[in-house]
Amino acid sequence: MKSFENKVAAITGAGSGIGRALAYALARQGCHLALADVNQDGLAETATQARTLGVNVTEQRLDVADREAMQTWADQVVHDHGRVNLIFNNAGVAQGGTVEGNDYDEYEWVMSINFWGVVHGTKAFLPHLKASGLGHVVNVSSVFGLFAQPGMSAYNASKFAVRGFTESLRQELDLANGGVSASCVHPGGIKTNIANTARMNASLLQITGQDAEQARRQFTDQFLRTSPEQAARVILRGVLANRRRILIGADARLLDGVQRLLPALYQRLVTAAMRLGARHAAKQVQTPVSEA
Repeated sequence: MKSFENKVAAITGAGSGIGRALAYALARQGCHLALADVNQDGLAETATQARTLGVNVTEQRLDVADREAMQTWADQVVHDHGRVNLIFNNAGVAQGGTVEGNDYDEYEWVMSINFWGVVHGTKAFLPHLKASGLGHVVNVSSVFGLFAQPGMSAYNASKFAVRGFTESLRQELDLANGGVSASCVHPGGIKTNIANTARMNASLLQITGQDAEQARRQFTDQFLRTSPEQAARVILRGVLANRRRILIGADARLLDGVQRLLPALYQRLVTAAMRLGARHAAKQVQTPVSEA
């Protein structure tokens, strides 16, 4: 794929963040859009703005965890637009808690959206991409699909699964040589709402020294550095270059490099850093606030 002009792209999670930025960036390049999100208000806002850029836009409220709904949407996209060339499986959620502290339903919730949503989107759209003669599957994993950390086992598991699924898919598509390709995206800290909407439980206190809200604020303030617009530009350049792996942000490149150089030792470095952070957080709690 050499350009996005007059192509048709389907995007999940289009109501905010990277999904919204992708929609606007593609529309500016003349790409028609089929947008989906579980958040109806955010979806409508994205669709309205994208239409002002002169492309055809359809929208659908969608829970990516619903396999039948995803298949229905994929078929409807082709009915409405005549074809579809790209599927961006971008919708995702986050959850924090220890393995012991997490309930089974927390794992099921994360996997149903982050992993099964990608599987549903890929399988529903893949026949249509092949029928178009020129297509691309773009599955959004995370830097935490390359590099694990404590307190994020559900999120890590889902994003590692997306990586394995997409890398296998890409090899199958290479063997088929049928005009369809695939890329796996690994964003670092992107300034989106994912931290604000993450589900976190009290077990995080055991390893971070912070309650859920403190951990959420620290993560947002210290790690979410890259804008969604920057992320969208990197993703689209990666698709046009037919890259297998698309890293976004200096943090993603750094952590990928550390994991490659120290595939086992990096875990000890992470746990050491977590211990220091927990001790620092505990000291802050114990230090009395002086009165003015």
